[in-house]
Amino acid sequence: MAAPAPTFSLLTRVLHWLMAAGILGTFALGAYVARMEVGLSNLWLFGLHKTIGISLLALAMIRLLWHRLRPPPGPLPGPPEWQMALARLTHKALYLLMFAVPLSGWAYASATGLDVLIFNRFVLPPIAPVSELWEARLLLLHRTLTWTLLALVALHVAGALKRGLISRDGTLARMIRG
Repeated sequence: MAAPAPTFSLLTRVLHWLMAAGILGTFALGAYVARMEVGLSNLWLFGLHKTIGISLLALAMIRLLWHRLRPPPGPLPGPPEWQMALARLTHKALYLLMFAVPLSGWAYASATGLDVLIFNRFVLPPIAPVSELWEARLLLLHRTLTWTLLALVALHVAGALKRGLISRDGTLARMIRG
């Protein structure tokens, strides 16, 4: 593994902001499709939600691999140790959930017995048995993990805004400009 970079690379920043937009966008789309009545005219929205989710899973894998090849810089000093520890824990949980949420969605979709079609072209293999019980439990798991991810994203954003707008220590600026 390489030594940490002095600044966030362009690829690191692009992956970060793509993931941020994708997570918020797929959450909004998921909330929308969860409330609508399923019909042939709107089935494509479910496929879009699955496609974005699997794309985010792929981006998370790329991001993890990229961080192994070029570790990001460490945090800037400043906040008390308890805040730094909370930030480290939040980052670890965010990464875990970037994998767990799409995998739980894939498992849930598999349990329905319907094909998991992404990009309106590729069928993913099922990763859970077709079962009403599995379907109900995996839907609950997917929703719980999604809301947990959203709460941690809010905490992450709050921390970044505090450091960027109140402390003005350069943390937010280096994720925007490098």
